[in-house]
Amino acid sequence: MLIMPNLTIYQKPTCSTCRDAMRRLAEAGVDYDAINYIIEPPSREKLAELARKMELSPRDLIRTREPEYQELGLADTALSDEQLLDAMAEHPSLIQRPIIEYGDHAVLARPADRVTEAMRAWGIGR
Repeated sequence: MLIMPNLTIYQKPTCSTCRDAMRRLAEAGVDYDAINYIIEPPSREKLAELARKMELSPRDLIRTREPEYQELGLADTALSDEQLLDAMAEHPSLIQRPIIEYGDHAVLARPADRVTEAMRAWGIGR
């Protein structure tokens, strides 16, 4: 019997793109676990894993318009990936959203059309 991995969406309920992504998953009949990453932030290790799965650098995952971005001086290009991961782990509002993870795959679902593209690529949903 083939065991399918769980699909997880790291989201913030007040985010319209996150709500749109979850609506698309539900309409496609995809079961998923929704994690409000502001309340349950991913660990530094999980953030590194997600970045690897998405083939993105930690800098690509940072929300540059958040106040903490300026306050922490994160625009400094001399900062290492480790320092950026530490900042996101400590200040989860800095993490781009939504992130959808499915087994060995993950995608930054911004814009929400990427949810549909990912489901098609991963062979899930209807």
